[in-house]
Amino acid sequence: MVARRKTRKVVIGDKAHGFVGIGGDAPVAVQTMTSGYTWEIDKCVAEINRMAAAGADIVRVAVPERKDTSALKEILPRVTVPIVADVHFHFQRAIEAVEAGIHKIRLNPGNINDRDQVKDVIQACKAKKIPIRVGVNEGSIIERKDKQKRMKELGGVFSNNKNGHLLAIMIAKLEEYLDIFHEEDFHDIVISAKSIDPEVVIDAYREISQRFDYPLHLGVTHAGPKETGTIRSVVPLGHLLCSGIGDTIRISYANDPVYEVEDGLELLYVLGLRTRVGAELIACPTCGRIQVDLFKLVQDVRKQLAKEIKVPMKVAVMGCVVNGPGECEGADIAIFAGDRKGIIYVQGEKVANVPEEQILERLLIECRQFEQKVKRGEAKLGEKKVDILPPDPIGDLGSGWEKIEKDRRALPVVK
Repeated sequence: MVARRKTRKVVIGDKAHGFVGIGGDAPVAVQTMTSGYTWEIDKCVAEINRMAAAGADIVRVAVPERKDTSALKEILPRVTVPIVADVHFHFQRAIEAVEAGIHKIRLNPGNINDRDQVKDVIQACKAKKIPIRVGVNEGSIIERKDKQKRMKELGGVFSNNKNGHLLAIMIAKLEEYLDIFHEEDFHDIVISAKSIDPEVVIDAYREISQRFDYPLHLGVTHAGPKETGTIRSVVPLGHLLCSGIGDTIRISYANDPVYEVEDGLELLYVLGLRTRVGAELIACPTCGRIQVDLFKLVQDVRKQLAKEIKVPMKVAVMGCVVNGPGECEGADIAIFAGDRKGIIYVQGEKVANVPEEQILERLLIECRQFEQKVKRGEAKLGEKKVDILPPDPIGDLGSGWEKIEKDRRALPVVK
């Protein structure tokens, strides 16, 4: 288990939407953000509920206009997870969101910096016990109107860091902003400091974690499409989480937000920071030994497991017998494929040898039956009954004597 940095604990939500802890002893929470317009109520509700079904703990919505905050009163009764209002430029949107019953506010020091306006938001949230995230983004912290002010900000460099000017600005903005919260005796705060550059993200959160004891929201802004954004997000977030830094995460993609939730959860699962829900699927990589349509089989298995299985069993799908036995040790259900067929094992015991077209169906049958045994207490996850022995590639998997004899006949005769 990763030893996590100790922080204050913030709780968001209510009885109708559930309570989610951020920081303290709470597990790392996964959140995402809707991609549609908040004022399109039915679409917004459908998107939020789809994210919740995928496992999102928290969902954020944009509220750039009054019609967005007005829509919140109709949206909130129809969803089941805590909702955050993302506020930029107009402090009134935050106050309207609080009045609508929102569960958390996000403020950006880069575009809402009038002290009186910030105090008004703080007092509105304080009265309703609603937390506030202070979210600093690289793209919105630099002063663009007053060049002299910008030069002064850029002068605050951490001399030992090539990203020192950005870190200095982020820290200065946060300290300046948090002074207002401290004056108002408000401490239900979450902090974030995002950048497009993974290295800046790592450095910024390291510095912030040493200066503040508030819970941290991790993320990479403008990460890009899922195809490239996965690496850009997972590298810094995984690094920070392994260092014990981070209390809630959002993996950001220019794609369906459900992918953000799925990948965020998987990151926490593999780091042991969340208890897995549903099956864990492992599969061998591509190679020239595969004798079934492995890639289609793996995707079909993945989709069906996600739909049907809730117990965190480990399922292994292997395309040949070379690495399969060793890589499948500990798998609850495993299959080794051979010459258009496959052998299925349940906790090390061989239970079936089926042709390729029946592999998926029989594998799912074994998964369903095993799940029921676990629920009844007749089986334990990860309990291996016998060692998995590699099947005979000539016999059980049917590679065949003909192929081997043909190769032998082709060899030159040694005299």
